[in-house]
Amino acid sequence: MIPDKSPLALYVHWPFCVSKCPYCDFNSHVRDHVDQQQWRDALLADLAHEARALPGRTLGSIFFGGGTPSLMPPATVAAILEAAQRHWTPAPDIEITLEANPSSVEAARFADLAAAGVNRVSLGLQALDDASLRFLDRAHDVHEGLGALAVAQRHFARVSFDLIYALPAQSLAAWEAELARALALGTEHLSLYQLTIEPGTRFATEAARGRLTIPDEDAAADLFEATRAMTAAAGLPAYETSNHARRGAESRHNLTYWRYGDYAGVGPGAHGRRDGLATQRHRKPENWLAAVARNGHGLQVEEPLAAHDRGSEALVMGLRLAEGVDLAHVAAVAGGSAPIDWAAVARLEAQGLVAHAGERLRVTEAGALLLDAILPMVVRDAPAPAVTPQVA
Repeated sequence: MIPDKSPLALYVHWPFCVSKCPYCDFNSHVRDHVDQQQWRDALLADLAHEARALPGRTLGSIFFGGGTPSLMPPATVAAILEAAQRHWTPAPDIEITLEANPSSVEAARFADLAAAGVNRVSLGLQALDDASLRFLDRAHDVHEGLGALAVAQRHFARVSFDLIYALPAQSLAAWEAELARALALGTEHLSLYQLTIEPGTRFATEAARGRLTIPDEDAAADLFEATRAMTAAAGLPAYETSNHARRGAESRHNLTYWRYGDYAGVGPGAHGRRDGLATQRHRKPENWLAAVARNGHGLQVEEPLAAHDRGSEALVMGLRLAEGVDLAHVAAVAGGSAPIDWAAVARLEAQGLVAHAGERLRVTEAGALLLDAILPMVVRDAPAPAVTPQVA
């Protein structure tokens, strides 16, 4: 495998939340007390280990995810940023993103987070309707959320926010009105996710008991198509299945995942891909802390990926992008040729669902709705989607 010399992405996981959202299957935990100094020291140690494993790289992006990283003391964020940019050479235009809840308490930290070096914030608004926010068990209401957004736009050069749609009984007209309001708020990037029922969540329990029903496939398809059309018309087209941005405002950090570049992951449960190795940290915060104290890092898994698996992951990730995949890059990470079923590609191309030109393969706009069905047809022995930190 040819070593990846493109800019490195760093993911830092802060696992703590004030409460657990009923739809969330991320590695998040509620704790009565967090020893902030202990956590700062452990994150810095875990980071130093990854830096030793990836020497001499340019650092293109840093992403603080969670959990709720806006609960981190700004001094901890500043310490991590200083260390990361000492271990590696920061790109002149390094992108530093932090996920934040839109509460007034957390918004009060935005000035200090910006002073620490954060230059992009991803705000978890989730809905612009109070009834929907209550259903999602969010702690903020629309007024507070929009207030936090206004504060974010004052302090950060780049702002994105998330919305969840395809909620129970949500009509197409209601979603179109909510999305129109979102598009008028002036951000450069939106992450728009259909509600899915994830195993192990409170919503999964409710669905199993027949107390929660999300829109059927036809209704969800209508919502998806309306979302793509409205964002494109507003100048924020989909550049990935669920992510929409003005030209040039795409998340460079997330593009590293989807283009299958190297990324280091530190903190509880964080995954990474570096030089053909798959890494994963211990998920439970206490187990991760114990591993760092014992070993100087929080690694639970560090193993080489087979060439076929690397190629399959690169295809599964890259075909989510509107730009598609660079087949030469996929072949390089796969150590030979891309694991593609070309007969299936020919059939799908004839149906207008994929397009192949030179070294570029992509799923068309017509095929985007059918991506989950297309991937196992195109990618030989397709794996489950590569596990990466959440993106926004």
